[in-house]
Amino acid sequence: MSDLLSRLSLQSVDSGDFEDMLAVRIDAMRPSLERVGRFDLARSRERLSAGFVVPFMHHIVIDGEQRVGFVTLKPEGSDALRLDHLYLRTGFQGRGIGEWVMRWAKAQARAQQRDITLTALVQSDANRFYLRHGFVLEGEEGVDLHYRWHADAEATC
Repeated sequence: MSDLLSRLSLQSVDSGDFEDMLAVRIDAMRPSLERVGRFDLARSRERLSAGFVVPFMHHIVIDGEQRVGFVTLKPEGSDALRLDHLYLRTGFQGRGIGEWVMRWAKAQARAQQRDITLTALVQSDANRFYLRHGFVLEGEEGVDLHYRWHADAEATC
């Protein structure tokens, strides 16, 4: 697995990448959304479109060319960064890639002296991932769970 992690990088996104990124989001989210009866192609497109902020988005890439997911980390107020998207294609989940991305996100937050906030779908496997990485549940709204990672609560990743 460490060999795989050494082959990872982040690449910039451009506005022409929307459809490819939508396909990644649908692939990653469909099982969780279906579990709560909320899968809808139009809603998936709408949600990604609302958060499609190219300057803060990165493709997660293996060997400089194979796109396996994407991440969005953008400012939210003066004290936090919002992890708006972290999606991996299903065949690449559970291989340490998400943890690699999380180390990057936490390093960005520490450098800016900000916390990280995010929202995850109730009943999503992602909830265990975020709890394992030090995120604290701060609230619940419908099918959404709101988390926060406090930069000053962890000395290292």
